[in-house]
Amino acid sequence: MDPSVQATQNRVLSVKLWPPSQSTRLMLVERMAKNLTTPSILSRKYGLLSLEEAEEDAKRIEEVAFATANKHFQNEPDGDGSSAVQIYAKESSKHMLEVIKRGPQVKSHVELKIENVLFDISGGRRAFIEGEETRELLRPLTEPQNSFTKICFSNRSFGLEAANVAATILTSIKDQLTEVDLSDFVAGRPEAEALEVMNMFSSTLEGCQLRYLNLSDNALGEKGIRAFGSLIKSQKNLEELYLMNDGISEDAARAVRELLTSTDKIRVLQFHNNMTGDEGAIAIGEIVRGCPSLEDFRCSSTRIGSEGGVALAEALECCTRLKKLDLRDNMFGVDGGIALAKALSRLTDLTEIYLSYLNLEDTGTDALAEALTKSAAPIEVLELAGNDITAKSSAKLATCIASKLSLMKLNLSENELKDEGSILIAKAIEGHEQLAEVDLSTNMIRRAGSRALAQAVVNKPGFKLLNINGNFVSEEGIDEVNEIFKDSLDKLGPLDDNDPDGEDIGDESEEEEAEEDEELEAKLGGLKIKQDGE
Repeated sequence: MDPSVQATQNRVLSVKLWPPSQSTRLMLVERMAKNLTTPSILSRKYGLLSLEEAEEDAKRIEEVAFATANKHFQNEPDGDGSSAVQIYAKESSKHMLEVIKRGPQVKSHVELKIENVLFDISGGRRAFIEGEETRELLRPLTEPQNSFTKICFSNRSFGLEAANVAATILTSIKDQLTEVDLSDFVAGRPEAEALEVMNMFSSTLEGCQLRYLNLSDNALGEKGIRAFGSLIKSQKNLEELYLMNDGISEDAARAVRELLTSTDKIRVLQFHNNMTGDEGAIAIGEIVRGCPSLEDFRCSSTRIGSEGGVALAEALECCTRLKKLDLRDNMFGVDGGIALAKALSRLTDLTEIYLSYLNLEDTGTDALAEALTKSAAPIEVLELAGNDITAKSSAKLATCIASKLSLMKLNLSENELKDEGSILIAKAIEGHEQLAEVDLSTNMIRRAGSRALAQAVVNKPGFKLLNINGNFVSEEGIDEVNEIFKDSLDKLGPLDDNDPDGEDIGDESEEEEAEEDEELEAKLGGLKIKQDGE
């Protein structure tokens, strides 16, 4: 099987770890209820819960654990869901222990001391829902004095009949809602019906004082944005807004700018996978300028070129609290890279930077590297894959990397660093004790570079993965790398896409190649990578 196809399949399978199916969630509730009613040392001390009380507590524990894990999954870029599963289990265990130590209560309705409770119908397969099914699904929202403050209607497609039922129910609880997720909730509906459904939900929820609003995966376009106009315009305390995969064109971006009248509290703003373009980016930039509290900004895969990139970069200079920046898969080019460098020099709280596939080239990369070297930003994640970076930029890039001792993940894949650049990078990461992942795959690296990288990371205490696949390492070089990792092969990524004949090295013998590699390592080995303050 083609390696790229296999990799894609692996990614698809990993994503399915989260969210769990509805049957899995119900099974967890049953197990927790059983554990809560089983005699133990703790139950002898604190008292044994009745079955009715245990079932009620188990349901509430699962809802809280799912909400916490799902929030983590939404904020984790490129996550496969495994960490969300771990959080789900950890939160469930934690709250179970709290209930056991609390002991049985006199009241039949026991509330966990958790401020926010999620009502979520997104589990299971995507499906159309109609009136009666909607009424049954949303029945918990009609219970007197219910404590739901968060709703997630994602993954269920609402038609007009279902929307009418939902609107009636939501009207009674709208004042208690703080988080609303309507992502992917009109899939497969004709445009006219979908827009009417959006209008209905918008009118019903208008005036809710939300902190979180997710309208992603609805192919909104300008018509869809305006269908949600009354809801968006009424928000005064919004902290998180998600408009991903929504067909946000130039006109749609302008509509968002027009309708989003209060932005000073927004901390998270995400526009991933849209057709925004340069003019749309200028409109988004105007929104960003009005977000002084912004901490997490994502505008990846949005067809933005140099002009839009410069506009966005200039707007980001106003966001001095920014911690996470994701602009991957656009065409900013050199000018966009230089503008970003100026912005990054002002953003001293940045911990995660995703700037892969921006066509930065050496000039743009040099500007960014110099700006980050001078910045005090505690970078933990740095991604610059697929930017046509050559060995010419490796010295400045290595100096930048060496200055960021909090670095945990480094991705420089799909560039042209070759041995010269990779050896400098290897030297730069020698003192990074927190480093967990390094990806220099597809960089035209040969034996010397692969060896240097392997030696630089193999003994780091928390290191998890070195990816140097897709390079030009000789068979002898592969043997050397495998030998270096012989006691921790799980930390070395696959090498099945390596091509030892992929680079034209003339008629050199293995001995000549080894001598050339050693000469290169010796030449670069004495090069001092400057740290901050030097």
